[in-house]
Amino acid sequence: MVSKCDNSLFIHTSSTSQLFILVYVDDIIVTGSSHSQVQKVIKDISTSFALKQLGQLDYFLGIEIKHLPNGSLLMTQSKYIKDLLDRAHTTSSKDVTAPMTSTCKLSNKGDDAYDDPTFYRSIVGALQYATFTRPDITYNVNKVCQFLSHPLNSHCAAVKRILRYLQGTTSYGLYMQQTSISAPLALTAFCDVDWTSDIDDRKSTCGACVFLDPNLITWWSKKQITISRSSTKVEYKSLALAAQELMWVESLLKEIKFIYMTPKIYCDNLSIVVMSHNPVLHHKTKHIELDLYFVRDKIQNKTLFVHHIPSSLQTADVLTKPLTIDKFTNFRQQLQVKDYNNLSNTVKNPQLQGYIRVWLSVVVILANRFYYQCNCKWERFGFFSLYWQSKPSDI
Repeated sequence: MVSKCDNSLFIHTSSTSQLFILVYVDDIIVTGSSHSQVQKVIKDISTSFALKQLGQLDYFLGIEIKHLPNGSLLMTQSKYIKDLLDRAHTTSSKDVTAPMTSTCKLSNKGDDAYDDPTFYRSIVGALQYATFTRPDITYNVNKVCQFLSHPLNSHCAAVKRILRYLQGTTSYGLYMQQTSISAPLALTAFCDVDWTSDIDDRKSTCGACVFLDPNLITWWSKKQITISRSSTKVEYKSLALAAQELMWVESLLKEIKFIYMTPKIYCDNLSIVVMSHNPVLHHKTKHIELDLYFVRDKIQNKTLFVHHIPSSLQTADVLTKPLTIDKFTNFRQQLQVKDYNNLSNTVKNPQLQGYIRVWLSVVVILANRFYYQCNCKWERFGFFSLYWQSKPSDI
């Protein structure tokens, strides 16, 4: 059955097993809870098409899947990043601990134009692909993408710092861990806004991240296309956008028949939380009426919870602004970006109950709408591979 959420995802559910197939052109992932079902599908496909079976999923389209001793996974792009560093001639540069200083303010005003804008665009475009497994650089790459038309030397220096940060963290990637199969899945989002942060046009930057249990499945950083005179307006738009993304994930979970808890959104603006629960309209909401009704209707139907969270715990903060090293490191950990060298020493865990849920997180990531930003525009990506993966049917 073709998924209603993504035409590239095929789902088969029976009383004894589940099977997921992701297709992108001639690249395929087959994963499921029954080894015999996976083998049967591969055999059926091979009768009609020339099929190369590559075994356990470990590498596809520049993304490496590391299988850890405890049954968890790490999605990393270490080889891709090393090739990028070679191309940018920064392999001998000194490492840095953060991709951007907390005081960095980039502007498009200046006379020191970079002498090779084509090279700048090439490196920045390659960095966009690196954000697929490195959400910790999403904001920084988003920022340098805003100067593709006329890059300055200061913008090139910012790109070089991102590359120096990646050079010291090539073994880092997105960590996917097992969860209990008996408990409903927790669906959680964090949203934040840096109001009027752009020094050239005073537009705001919004960011959000969505977690399925402890695993990060969606994130974005976006410069808004309009100027907002009210921080309330821009914060609420970010809240509505996060709620919209949660709806998409909900629809996918329903389709594959996974039980989940009522989604929650956390924001650090207390007035927004109060406004989302208040049924009375007032002058502050007249410009965001549609977003207001959209979120409020879900809250009244108890299909969405909106809670306040202190700024010190707001994970989406790293997607909206440059931070100090301590804050950046803390939020990077919360985004589940971890070092493979540390994880590879974990104790082996023989329990397989949560393994299928690890792969569910991978399926949601690959089937989900991946956003990248260039000159404040969003685009959608389907993203899949040509491997198969299965576990015994007793999962």
